[in-house]
Order: sequence, then C-alpha cells, then structure tokens
Amino acid sequence: MHTFSFNHIALSVRDVDISIKFYQKVFHFKEIKNTASNSKTRWLSIGEDKQLHLIPRPNFEIKVNKAVHFALSTADIDSFVVDLKELQIDYSDWKNTQKKDYVRNDGILQIYFQDPNGYWIEVNNDV
Repeated sequence: MHTFSFNHIALSVRDVDISIKFYQKVFHFKEIKNTASNSKTRWLSIGEDKQLHLIPRPNFEIKVNKAVHFALSTADIDSFVVDLKELQIDYSDWKNTQKKDYVRNDGILQIYFQDPNGYWIEVNNDV
C-alpha cells in the first residue's frame, strides 16, 4: 500500500501580485522560489514543507462555491479573528452569517472568508 502526504495546493489567480500580498498580509506566508519552471507562477510556503502555488490566469473565469475550499488550523483562532477585523476582511460561518463563527459537532470552531479571487478559505482551531 502507498502512503501519501499533502504537498501543495495550486490556485489560478487573476493578478499574482495582489494574491501574493493578500496571503502574506493575512497569513504571513513567505514567498519561496518556484523551482519547477521559469514561469510567472509564484510559490508561498505555508509551513511544514507545504506550499501554495499561485498561477497567473488573468482572463480565466473563476467559479467558486463554499463547498470547495481549503482549510488551515491555528491554535489561536480568537486572535486571528481580531486580525481579520483589523484588516477589514469579512468572515462568516458555514451558513453565511456575517461576522460569526461556527462550532462543529466535534467541538472545532471554524470561520470562512474569501481571497481576492473569491476562493473560500476555512480557518479552524483543529490543532
């Protein structure tokens, strides 16, 4: 049987510079070298040897729904919510109730918000 580990997520974005600034501002991700090619795709380290690849597609129509999202966990979600408020980034629970978190049946608290391209991001305290 094979074993697998998560390596990276890649997102098509309209403007790579705007997306890089967003992810650095919100999550403090560090930009790392794109070792795969000389393309304009830019990479960010999200920690623990995991990466976010931002692929420029300025004319690409991005279709999103909340069910398609990626999730990040933090031990201090309350402080993160304060940061989102200071950055004036709207967040909601799963049902789209603005400025509200949600506690799952298993006790994990989660919030959702969107990046500049409309991609949904969940942040939870499942650490």
